[in-house]
Amino acid sequence: MSGSGLTIWCNAELPPEARRMLIEGADGQRLIFAVERDVLPGGDSAAAAKETDTLAEADVAFGQPDPEQVMRCANVRWVHLTSASYTAYDRDDFRASLRQRNGALTNSSAVYDEPCAQHVLAMILALARQLPAALDAQRTTRDWAQEEIRKRSTLLGGQTALILGYGRIARRLSELLLPLRLELIGVRRQVRGDEPIRVVTEREVSAILPLADHIINILPASDGTRDFLDAERLGIAKPGAILYNIGRGTTVNQDALIGALQSGRLSAAYLDVTDPEPLPPDHPLWSAPNCYITPHTAGGHTVEFERLVRHFLNNLRRYAAGDALIDRII
Repeated sequence: MSGSGLTIWCNAELPPEARRMLIEGADGQRLIFAVERDVLPGGDSAAAAKETDTLAEADVAFGQPDPEQVMRCANVRWVHLTSASYTAYDRDDFRASLRQRNGALTNSSAVYDEPCAQHVLAMILALARQLPAALDAQRTTRDWAQEEIRKRSTLLGGQTALILGYGRIARRLSELLLPLRLELIGVRRQVRGDEPIRVVTEREVSAILPLADHIINILPASDGTRDFLDAERLGIAKPGAILYNIGRGTTVNQDALIGALQSGRLSAAYLDVTDPEPLPPDHPLWSAPNCYITPHTAGGHTVEFERLVRHFLNNLRRYAAGDALIDRII
């Protein structure tokens, strides 16, 4: 593929410095900024952007284009998403449309694997060392609960962590957790054989859940993952297990989760994603026992936008040279 004369369409809402980087990095290419730039990088691709007339002029789309419009625009040969999620594009008709034109879809997992993995690690360590309990005491009673907190603090070595959805984020999380001497088990639809930890298929989840001290959910949203962790699966979880969700809120049945927390089947839950988002102030998850919520911030970091642009420009150079694209989905 020749890199000269490409038209690049972008609807990502980029701050000035990242926008400047894109303009300079796309030197020699025509760059179109869509009028409707209402999709933030890193957001859920289920909320793809509105149609824009300018997409019909493009060879490359950078951001979150409307998938229906991409299918109609045969000249769009490569779509690069500003998110790790690609739910809106995970469709048979979209895949067929791109393949028919020898097109490609890439995402930004390489940008979000590190912050998301660190976010989960932070909560695992915080709960093991009882940091939320100490902070709660500081902000309320100011009790010096030294004996109780020391008794409840745990070491992670020898515990088992089950990682649902073994992609790039899970692989990086595995690298961070292995030095802590946890036993790690990953779950994915198809085992490739090159994974650095033990990986099983979804059919084996029910056999592994009763063994897991930590259930780490990184599953994307899809018809197949909706309510993946339902009352039945949460009901066979190891008593006292902790659930962490940085995948999508729809993958956990939230009524069942509240019940598992109230009964003590789960000792805690950490949620970076919920259904819906934002979570209404009166939603029962806010007051569920030992439920800790962050507002979909796991992928956020101070240089997020600059890294998104660098990732795209790196792939743009590869695309122009005919080399393999990073984070290729289709």
